[in-house]
Order: sequence, then structure tokens, then C-alpha cells
Amino acid sequence: MAYIKYKELTKYFNFNKELDIKDLPSYVTDYFKKGETAIQAYKTSRDKGAFTNERMILFDVNPFDRSKKIHIIPYSSISSGAIRFKLNSASILFSFDSGYQMELKFIHLNAQGKTELRKLFTYIMNNK
Repeated sequence: MAYIKYKELTKYFNFNKELDIKDLPSYVTDYFKKGETAIQAYKTSRDKGAFTNERMILFDVNPFDRSKKIHIIPYSSISSGAIRFKLNSASILFSFDSGYQMELKFIHLNAQGKTELRKLFTYIMNNK
């Protein structure tokens, strides 16, 4: 009997603030392909995540060893997704074709923030 053990890609994204896409730093937009545009962007106290019309670009900063890991994930690699809402937060859960799973948490959300997140999730799932 065989089974696949799923491993989280990263578990430390607790986005707590939406960023204005016009104010994205160049070190984020440098990873955009020609013609790629930002839809939404979020940040934590140290990490950032940009969601474009084609993929998500996640910056995972480790303050202990001063390293930065950049995940560039095309929506086409997502095999399934779910969104979970709680009182003041929400989570987007993805499973990828590779077998990896990822959970992106969004905290301190009001009703408008939840609506924007639902629109983003719908966009991602309809364009994978």
C-alpha cells in the first residue's frame, strides 16, 4: 500500500494588511513577466505576497538567518483550492499538482476585506 505524504510549502504567511498595488516596491515588480499585472498584494510584518493575473509571488523572509525565499507559483499548477472564513480572518488553501499544500492566512479582515479576498480566490480558481 502506497500513500503520498503532503508537505506544506510554507506555513508562515499570516497576511495582515492589503497593499496598494501602485506602491509595490521594485523588488516585487522585478519578478513580474512582461505584460503581467498585479491584482492584489498583501503583507505581513516581514513578508509580502503579490497576486498577478497569472501567478502568485510570495516573499518569505527569515529574520534569523537573514535569508529570503521567493515562491513564484503559476495558477496553472493548482489542482484544487478552498477558502475558509472565520470571524475576523480567512484562509485560502491550495493543493498543487506536485502534491504540495499551502495555506495562506489573512488576519484582521473586515467585511470588505473578505469580499476582496473572495474575488481574488474566484479569479485564481477560474484562471488556473
